[in-house]
Amino acid sequence: MATNPLEVDDMTDATARLLPWSSADGKACFVVGDGTGPVSRIADSIEAAQLDSAADLIDESRRVLAGRAWTSGELQLLTVELTDSLAEVHRIAKSRGARLPKPPPAVVHVPAGEAVKPCPFPCEVCRRKGR
Repeated sequence: MATNPLEVDDMTDATARLLPWSSADGKACFVVGDGTGPVSRIADSIEAAQLDSAADLIDESRRVLAGRAWTSGELQLLTVELTDSLAEVHRIAKSRGARLPKPPPAVVHVPAGEAVKPCPFPCEVCRRKGR
């Protein structure tokens, strides 16, 4: 059984997805599946709306700041809205990043007769091999 909700080991093609909303008590919500179900489609729609809203807010921020005639209230509201939007976009990035496939381990092929140069940033494998 997976201890991390983003690691699902009892369903072959299923992955856990961080949803763009929280529970009533503020805890993260996840859906487990292949990404094609109704909850995933609702999450896709909400994420698209959040990203569109973030783009609009960027335009609004640029307009307000370019005018150089803002009030402290306008700046406070803008800061609150930017913070909320950034939190939403960060959650989307976290959710999408967690669903990316894990890259295969790096394998370096050295042509016959060439020396292996020491690694400037040795990983555990390099340290064990004395590189």
